[in-house]
Amino acid sequence: MAQEREPLLQHGGGGGSAPQAPLPSLVKTVLKFLMWAVFLTWAAAIFFYPTKPVQAALDGLMAATKQSLFGITGSIFLAFSAPILIVAALAYVYISAFPNDHVLVEKNKLKSLSFRLWTFPVLVDGPFGVVSAVEFIGIVLFIVYVVYVMTYYAVESVSLITKFDIPALTDSELILFIIGLRFGSVGLFCMAFLFLPVSRGSVLLRLIDIPFEHATRYHVWLGHLTMALFTLHGLCYVITWSLSGNLLEQLVEWKEIGVANLPGVISLAAGLLMWVTSLHPVRKRFFELFFYTHQLYVIFVVFLAFHVGDFVFSIVAGPIFLFMLDRFLRFWQSRAKVDIISASCRPCGTVELVFSKPANLRYNALSFIFVQVRELSFLQWHPFSVSSSPMDGRYHMSILIKVLGTWTEKLRGIITDVQEQTRNGSESESRRITASVEGPYGHESPYHLMYENLILVAGGIGISPFLAILSDIIHRIEEGNPCMPKNVLVLWSVKKSNELSLLSAVDAQFISSSVSDKLHLDIQAFVTQESQPPLEEGIVGDDQKGTGMFVKNGTTMSGLVGTGDNFWAGMYFAASTLGFILAYALARAYYVPRYSVVAWWHLGLVFVLCMVAGVALPGGLVVLLWHLSEKGKAEDDDRWNATVATGTTVWDGEEAEQTTNDGDGVSLAAMRTTRYGCRPQFEAEFAAFAERVAGGGGAADVGVLVCGPRGLQASVARECRSQNLGRHGGRRRRADAVFHFNSHSFDL
Repeated sequence: MAQEREPLLQHGGGGGSAPQAPLPSLVKTVLKFLMWAVFLTWAAAIFFYPTKPVQAALDGLMAATKQSLFGITGSIFLAFSAPILIVAALAYVYISAFPNDHVLVEKNKLKSLSFRLWTFPVLVDGPFGVVSAVEFIGIVLFIVYVVYVMTYYAVESVSLITKFDIPALTDSELILFIIGLRFGSVGLFCMAFLFLPVSRGSVLLRLIDIPFEHATRYHVWLGHLTMALFTLHGLCYVITWSLSGNLLEQLVEWKEIGVANLPGVISLAAGLLMWVTSLHPVRKRFFELFFYTHQLYVIFVVFLAFHVGDFVFSIVAGPIFLFMLDRFLRFWQSRAKVDIISASCRPCGTVELVFSKPANLRYNALSFIFVQVRELSFLQWHPFSVSSSPMDGRYHMSILIKVLGTWTEKLRGIITDVQEQTRNGSESESRRITASVEGPYGHESPYHLMYENLILVAGGIGISPFLAILSDIIHRIEEGNPCMPKNVLVLWSVKKSNELSLLSAVDAQFISSSVSDKLHLDIQAFVTQESQPPLEEGIVGDDQKGTGMFVKNGTTMSGLVGTGDNFWAGMYFAASTLGFILAYALARAYYVPRYSVVAWWHLGLVFVLCMVAGVALPGGLVVLLWHLSEKGKAEDDDRWNATVATGTTVWDGEEAEQTTNDGDGVSLAAMRTTRYGCRPQFEAEFAAFAERVAGGGGAADVGVLVCGPRGLQASVARECRSQNLGRHGGRRRRADAVFHFNSHSFDL
């Protein structure tokens, strides 16, 4: 089966990347410089927007371009939306020209300041959870921005009172009116950042190696900030109108020329519903309520365009357009019904699903996918960490699912029913699984391959991504591929001992002597709710699981999202962007003058429809060609099939190799040390590991990955920060913590 495995890292050795030729190195530097220059200029323009120099520059830009076909809308779009689209275009060029930059194992990267800022935990306890140095800097910058801008506007509003002579408004009402307007404008600029991290397959996230599940936190933080500003914006106007005695009249007003109030009320109401249901207590207890109300983002965006018109909406059009590109691509990918090679229920109640995937679909051991089961829900998509290594096989990918709620309980019920029918010899097609998959997403860089010394801390089902990591490391050493880890410590906490059987999900269940000579693996398991081993321990094998079921849904996973083809992704972006610009030019040249469209809300609607048309028409054509190309490759390389009756999976017409103990190796289960009735003491465990890998002298760089509940994350981050990996015996230990919790991950 070795010939079926496809390494993620095709180039580069354990000590770093090969030297680059002068010209490619120069081109890479120029591209990086251009992207940073454009992005920083865009961010600076937003930050200093209230100041006179920026206002003067914007006035000059509008004066120079307002006579063009696109008018003032084009001027504002050029100033605030075009820069982020330019960065995205350069990013596609960059990742296409230098694809290996994101997957090479670079040891020197560990010593870089930027990497240390991403991985060093600054805050552990607090409303933001565990926060890295870079995240802390970002939080501070946004707080400074809001305070600075609102202070600037508050002072300005007081000075403007003397310039206005509005008998109907008192000074206090006028101040509220102006401050409300400013809250709205600041909220709009924050909204420009809101949609950037929520695009799961965004080229910008790939460029700076921030996986979507990590960026989700930023979306949550920005969402709270944006909705707080919009709420204050609306509240200021409500108070002003109440004081004036025309509240109801103003709320239902829908102006043709100027800001339309009623669409703003509808947009804010949709936003408030999304905001309230996304709060952690509500989301934790009523996830489906959160999920369904969050689909109101369409109402929120469209009625915002109605509310402010096309030229104001163009401030946030760029990031929203990038989100629309990602959403349309995900919608196309998720329509496919994916073949399930195996669906089984393990003794501890955990469900294992193995999906068919094309050979050219790339991912690493820190990836995750979204799964939909149509028999359970047409709308719900649930994220799960990938538990298989990309080296386990070219044609399959597996996940482990712990039963925690209604959706997972129903899924296990379907599988156990089929298993029971199979054991009784009465198979039935009445209950099957029609699954769709979106992704894979995850880190571009394989962090687990960047350290010689690695600590994996897992809680319960959090072991899932680490099973993929262990399998990945073992296979790489077996096949002689680049692999940095030499010392690996696994600290795994579970509630019940039956969960320990999950360790058998690793494809490479046995470590040969040739691997054990190069890899020192220590697995420490802690069973917290049992004080002693169960009587049946050793009788029930760790590798036992229920009989699996095979489901033929029609196709393998699609490669349109996640690690998709850079060329086709770039073509999709270019075609959609040009299509949007062309559609809006045609609308401005023919539709608007022909029908004398002057209403702000109508122009806003035209603008949004042109964005949709650009994505759906020329972009859709490229996606169709991309899909046909992927389908052709899959048909040419469709080598797998399954035999349900015998319960064996076949690739290339041969029975898949099953890893067995041939006497020249040791099982992972045998390498596990189990402790009952206690939890891991991270200070002692980390210190002992650091002392051992340092060999009695020098320094030790240790990578720490954690996957589990928030309490576990905080404990590990606190220990990494306090020790770094601390001072022991007069020697400095350093730890970089990469947190991977549930289906989400983020660097600390």
